[in-house]
Amino acid sequence: MKNNYEVRYASSPQDVKSYDTTRLRDEFLIDNLMRPDELNLVYSHFDRFISGSAVPVKSELKLETIDPLKAEYFLERRELGIINIGGSGTVTVDGTAYDLDNREALYVGQGNKAVSFTSKSESEPAMFYINSTPAHKAYPIKKIGINDVEVVQLGAPETANARTLRKYIVNSVVDVCQLQMGMTELKSGSVWNTMPAHVHDRRMEVYFYFDVPEDQAVCHFMGQPQETRHIWMQNNQAVISPAWSIHSGSGTSNYTFIWGMAGENLDYGDMDHCKINELK
Repeated sequence: MKNNYEVRYASSPQDVKSYDTTRLRDEFLIDNLMRPDELNLVYSHFDRFISGSAVPVKSELKLETIDPLKAEYFLERRELGIINIGGSGTVTVDGTAYDLDNREALYVGQGNKAVSFTSKSESEPAMFYINSTPAHKAYPIKKIGINDVEVVQLGAPETANARTLRKYIVNSVVDVCQLQMGMTELKSGSVWNTMPAHVHDRRMEVYFYFDVPEDQAVCHFMGQPQETRHIWMQNNQAVISPAWSIHSGSGTSNYTFIWGMAGENLDYGDMDHCKINELK
């Protein structure tokens, strides 16, 4: 078993204006996800948000505390969201097993001590995407199946942004402290996500892109609306989006992404829209 973590510090919009491509990717791109028999985490100082993955193939992977938390166990002061994008697998929490098929999720509240991951099959392992945020209260564990989510249809083929948004871990589906997670799937022929763009100064966000074909890519846009930057992304990569930044993307084909949020409130609609013709 291999557990890895790294720490990313917060950056101001003034500093980011001067970043070159390498520095921009070093600060915001997360490219060590979905590696077989590894549990990888990135601890961001933006809202103390943790993103990561666990891909158990030959052995069980355990979610253990990391030094930045200064905690006896990982969820001592945190909550956790998990979405499986691979084959069938199991998340075991303090001895209770929760089976997750592809596109199913699990919310785990503060105070649960032992969390581990296994796959049903080595040839088709589970691929668990993980988000975690600080928590102030212990809420019950809840499994969220594909039929339990809230579904929203957005965009249109004419503007190349027709997409299906599924809300998995939001306060209207499950009791949470601040974590929110969902999945957006671009329809065939559409490539733009979160367009028109927006910022929400009260929340940060992380996008995890997957279902990106091997020979294709997604160009993720970030930065202040009048000072945008871009990062080219491949399959199974994530990107940190500060509260002051837009978070939008356009692919060379359709794709899917998981969004995770944390911050001041749980109001999904709390966002400041940006006019497309005013972006720079």
